[in-house]
Amino acid sequence: MQCSLYNIKTDTKVTGMGQPKTIHDFGGFPKQLFDAEYPAPGSPEFAQLTKELVTYSHIQTDDSWGLDHGTWSVLLPMYPLANIPVYQLSLDYDQPPTYHYEIGKQLNKLRDKGVLIIGSGNLVHNLRAIDWSGGNKVYDWAKEFDTKFTEWIDKGDHASIMNYQKILGNTATMAHPSYDHLLPLFYILGLQQKNEKVSYFNEQFDMASISMKSLVIQA
Repeated sequence: MQCSLYNIKTDTKVTGMGQPKTIHDFGGFPKQLFDAEYPAPGSPEFAQLTKELVTYSHIQTDDSWGLDHGTWSVLLPMYPLANIPVYQLSLDYDQPPTYHYEIGKQLNKLRDKGVLIIGSGNLVHNLRAIDWSGGNKVYDWAKEFDTKFTEWIDKGDHASIMNYQKILGNTATMAHPSYDHLLPLFYILGLQQKNEKVSYFNEQFDMASISMKSLVIQA
């Protein structure tokens, strides 16, 4: 079972249909991506459980959306048979970091039921500043943001992460002109328990302004 965190809406919703459709919510990419389908079954039962577990905010059921690219593009190489139930929790872009962090805490009980919770985004994501030259250049502000967040995560300093915009100022703005790609991280950190460690993989930058650093939280 996977619960994926990505879709941006003005409310917090959870996909409740039995057969979510594949959504290609992007533009300007190769045809192969638009042809990709991920026909994984949904999980109305776990969607309902998620609504019951989250009391910090009112969670609504959504029967019209489906699995967008933040979910299926990650799961397709991991589980190509698409035979594991998947449902998706939307992220309310208008809410502060603490809102997402507190919901993440309440999602922790899903892990006890065998649910793999994936937060899909980027630690640094500024498409406007992309360097198309194909070199190994990384902007100083991108490296600074990546390094500072990694330090906070390693120390368990979630308070600084919740206040990152004030602490990092213009560096934060450059790293995330809009912070939709950072929101999923707050949920994952909210899930972390005191005895759980963080390990990293895919620690690289793409096109100077996108950090692909990924992390796993485990006991």
